[in-house]
Amino acid sequence: MSSNSLMKGAAILTIGLFLSKALGLIYIFPFYAIIGESNVALYSYAYIPYSIMLTFAISGAPNAVAKFVSKYNTLGDYDTGRRLMRSGLFVMLGTGVLSFILLFSLATPIAEMVIKSDEQVFSVEQIASVIRWLSLALLVVPFMSLWRGFFQGYGIMTPTAVSQLVEQIVRVAFLLTASFLVMIVFSGKVETAISMAVFAAFVGAVASMFVLLYYWRKYVPEFDRLRATSVASGEDVSMVTMYKEILTYSIPFAFVGMADPLFQLVDMLTFNDAMTSIGLAKVTDDYFGMINFLTNKIVMIPVMLASGLSMALIPVITRYYTQGAQTSLRYTVDKTFQIILFVMLPATVGIMTLSYEIYYTFYSKSEAGATILMHYAPIAILFALFAVTAALMQGINYQKWVVFSLLTGIFMKLALNIPLIRIFEADGSIIATGIGYTTAITINIAVIVIVLNYRSTIVLRRALLIAIVTALMAAVVFIAKWLLGLVVGPPETKWIAILYVIVCAPLGAIAYAAITLKIGLAQKVLGERITRLTNKLGL
Repeated sequence: MSSNSLMKGAAILTIGLFLSKALGLIYIFPFYAIIGESNVALYSYAYIPYSIMLTFAISGAPNAVAKFVSKYNTLGDYDTGRRLMRSGLFVMLGTGVLSFILLFSLATPIAEMVIKSDEQVFSVEQIASVIRWLSLALLVVPFMSLWRGFFQGYGIMTPTAVSQLVEQIVRVAFLLTASFLVMIVFSGKVETAISMAVFAAFVGAVASMFVLLYYWRKYVPEFDRLRATSVASGEDVSMVTMYKEILTYSIPFAFVGMADPLFQLVDMLTFNDAMTSIGLAKVTDDYFGMINFLTNKIVMIPVMLASGLSMALIPVITRYYTQGAQTSLRYTVDKTFQIILFVMLPATVGIMTLSYEIYYTFYSKSEAGATILMHYAPIAILFALFAVTAALMQGINYQKWVVFSLLTGIFMKLALNIPLIRIFEADGSIIATGIGYTTAITINIAVIVIVLNYRSTIVLRRALLIAIVTALMAAVVFIAKWLLGLVVGPPETKWIAILYVIVCAPLGAIAYAAITLKIGLAQKVLGERITRLTNKLGL
């Protein structure tokens, strides 16, 4: 593959992944309108154990296989990658079937761990039924993930990007259509609507398989041609050696991917118990859905953007570390942290200052939901910092420490969740999550500091400056809210809440952009392109 083709493929993959993830976040808003706030928790109860089981079934296969195939292709040994593909498809099909059987069989025990009181909204059978419907997707998704990794190993990114986007489009279309028909057209049971909604994961995965099959037929002649020129037969690499290497690559990827689901799993197993013990069994399902699904979807929007901006720098980290270019390496680490803070701090504060209006706009009028969103928003910074520090550590080949830091963070969450919930109610879960992620991030940063002898005053100075500008932005938003309140009154209806968001949020963003451009902060953090833009605009 030529350099231009690889760059084009990387761009397509980035765009496809961004669109796929964005669609995976946005669909929840119309879905919420269809099924209602009180039923969101039922959907969430199924997806958390599914996410854990899916991660185990896949075990980081796409990235691990891509790295393995790319390595042997570089050596001119195209046969080894094809042998992995042939055997790996059967292995992943097997892990998918086993994961399906395991999750399907454990549906009732999992549901029994969630339901702690007869006063809760849902029954054990309702939760178990939804989990069983969702488990069907495990039959397809692991098999599909290895196929994607094989394409990526050849530098062909389009199949992954297109298949993931098609998967999301079909899943969301089926989910919204099925839930609308059940709830609105036929006035059916919410359990049926959510069962069809989670079954959409299976439908989307099947659609993605057809896309991958199309690309396989398109590229297989080229793969066969390269295999015919293979410099080695591939027999020198035994199956045991092959899969040992794959596991070495995949385990850290898998653990990083499981971070958020594992923290949510702790809540799933302990939240209702703690809330029931302090007499809040009637509202525990609603609060669980707010924390682990509704507000999580909102705060993940800036996390997705920040992670995308910073992850583009990670391959550079690996190259500089391999070359021993310490100065360039430290500069790139500095830049990564600055980008995260530059994006995440104002986004977080913006969500906090408009939490009531944002929650009302996307969901419904709820003081409890708005309060939880305000308190949950700062966790977004921790999500982004963990993802970036974990990626940095993988770039410098300290993957084992990523696993250690995550497990330590999970242990802190598990140890503190129940006592903190009993003291602070729903906020206790958020505090425990914050402590857990902070612990994991601290370990990651400590490793980076020790291994790279990393010291940076520039990040601290820029962080302080970003915080000051963010405070000025928040002041602009508060003033805009006050003035708007004088004109249209408080946001007592959804349309007025939407008006607050579409007026105040852009004003805050413009104020932040204008100040950072005026003082040169944006140019220093975001680089030459911003500098050229400001020169053209005469700023």
